[in-house]
Amino acid sequence: MGYPRIYPTGTTIYDPKRFYNGLTIFPSAKGALLIDMDGNEVQLWAGLSGFPNKILPGGYVLGSTGERDIKQGYQDELDLVQVDWDGNIVWRYDQTEEVTDPGQKPTRMARQHHDFEREGSTTGYYAPGMIPQTEGGNTLILTHENLYNHNITDKRLLDDKFVEVDWSGNTLWQWRASDHFNELGFNETQKNVLFRDPSMVPAGGGMGDWLHINCLSTLGPNRWYDNGDERFNPDNIIWDSRNANILAITSKKTGEIVWRIGPNFDELSLGQIIGQHHFHMIPKGLPGEGNLLMFDNGGWAGYGAVNGVSEHGTQSERRDYSRILETDPTTLDIKWQYTAEDAGENDNTRFFSPYISAAQRLPNGNTLITEGSDGRIFEVTPQHKTVWEYINPYYEAFEGKTLNMTYRAYRVPYEWVPQVTDPQETEIQQIEPADYHV
Repeated sequence: MGYPRIYPTGTTIYDPKRFYNGLTIFPSAKGALLIDMDGNEVQLWAGLSGFPNKILPGGYVLGSTGERDIKQGYQDELDLVQVDWDGNIVWRYDQTEEVTDPGQKPTRMARQHHDFEREGSTTGYYAPGMIPQTEGGNTLILTHENLYNHNITDKRLLDDKFVEVDWSGNTLWQWRASDHFNELGFNETQKNVLFRDPSMVPAGGGMGDWLHINCLSTLGPNRWYDNGDERFNPDNIIWDSRNANILAITSKKTGEIVWRIGPNFDELSLGQIIGQHHFHMIPKGLPGEGNLLMFDNGGWAGYGAVNGVSEHGTQSERRDYSRILETDPTTLDIKWQYTAEDAGENDNTRFFSPYISAAQRLPNGNTLITEGSDGRIFEVTPQHKTVWEYINPYYEAFEGKTLNMTYRAYRVPYEWVPQVTDPQETEIQQIEPADYHV
């Protein structure tokens, strides 16, 4: 479908009666941006990038001061920092690896990408009783590492590594995805495709972004573990692979993958999941607690047999719409979903972000959705009614295009940010398109 060249930005819909009021943070072209319900900008941490940005109680924000040269690294953040309300750095991590890029002095770098988690909160978003630590505490970080693994391919890989560090930056635990290749469920056709082309990107002279893991978080307390299912130990780590269509849980104790679906979905009632993002367990204390929530992007991803949409077996699965899925991890039954047709639209393509994006469960049972590719953040009720909508008004150049894409947004309660004393909550009624004229 087509989109208009010009459309409103900022908050376009706000129904205070059915909404979970709070403050919303997201990474923008200006920096880490905090807005109230009416879309007013209440604080900007200029130049603080976010992959993602997360806000902590007391008005602290986590993000990065910059990104590695794209010619040498692919989606590598220089560091992970915590800043206070005024932008002062109060904590920094940049010790994953010493990097020497051409023409540059050797430097320590985080190589963080896509996600991280501060101790005290399983997801980084609000849940009753789960308060991320702001002074001390460990941090779980998703990082990159370049290596060769000839069981996968003869090409250099851009591997994903989980690193847990303490407040002083000491490494306490780490896990490499490539060490668990045989646990990932690839069939022989998929292994053959991976060997020939593990999603090569040109950065650094060429490297295979074979999994492209885009989220990680701990499970936290949950009823499955309480009932004796060891796969859901609260310390275990949940993650997904965008390029391979894999969703998994890793045992913190043994390193083994103890729960997995994908890359093949032929016998699952979920249907084919493609290129998903922000896969996590809904924290205890929120509606749907213990269920798995994800943004199932659609678009293009996966390795498989050559077919009508894949000449060489890469990006072998395609779907031209997105959906939000909430599933039971033991039965894989769909407990709730959101698509454009569920919301009353005549065509599922009216909700579609083929990359980035996220979903957050809110205390009132609503879901905050980041439809990232077109900069849309909106809240829906369990009945799929949109009760708040915000369009990112800030554009930036990206790979030759001008985009307002928004990686991931989070909603937090007012008490987490005491510096904001007068947030605005003025109803904004939805405009009927037939009545809207310039």
